[in-house]
Amino acid sequence: MTIDVVIPTLDEAAAVAAAVASAVGPGIETFVADGGSRDDTRQIAERAGARVLLVQGGRATQQNAGARAGDGDLLLFLHADTLLPEGWTKRVRDALADPCVALGAFRLSIADATRAERLIAAAANLRSRSFGVPYGDQALFLRRETFDALGGFASLPFMEDRELALRARKLGRIALVDIAVETSPRRWRRLGPARTTLLNAAMIAGYRLGVAPERLARVYRSGLLSGFRAAPVEVVTFPDPAAN
Repeated sequence: MTIDVVIPTLDEAAAVAAAVASAVGPGIETFVADGGSRDDTRQIAERAGARVLLVQGGRATQQNAGARAGDGDLLLFLHADTLLPEGWTKRVRDALADPCVALGAFRLSIADATRAERLIAAAANLRSRSFGVPYGDQALFLRRETFDALGGFASLPFMEDRELALRARKLGRIALVDIAVETSPRRWRRLGPARTTLLNAAMIAGYRLGVAPERLARVYRSGLLSGFRAAPVEVVTFPDPAAN
């Protein structure tokens, strides 16, 4: 089974070459779907061996375009700041050889992790194993026919990975393979582990309660950029579940 690896990027010149290199292997083709980087992301990705697409419209649109560009039997979606482990192709093929598996993901590890970051990774792995909802930094993978049946990623500005996993879960089992990808700690170190975890939890709660994804995306970006300073952050009022 051939595998297409799709890497969405935006200003990832410092990271993309390593991500592409981690995906190289027999029967693998790598696509970098770039959202209009202002740095050298596209040129670096090409030199690393990826096919590069210029795709506007956000990460969901980028990943859908990358998937359409290839014809591999299997699809794997990799964040630009995440590295695939040795032996990953066998784990992906073995997992998807089981017809009961609709979607798979890797365990999460964080590079040069602090104690708090190791706890975050452990919690993410427990959540994925217990509830079958892995996120994009765990390198989601599935059969092309399943991806097509699901209609690809929903056109959301935020949490498109979680939404895909929830839909895939209705079609079959979610497999968490026994080796880990390694992702950059940059997201947790921008605000600190506690604040980042709180922000992520707030986003999931808002999504479940029906807050528009566009509003959640604005709040998320504002939180990351402002360090949770109150002034620039849009205030979102969650719907009252009791009112439904």
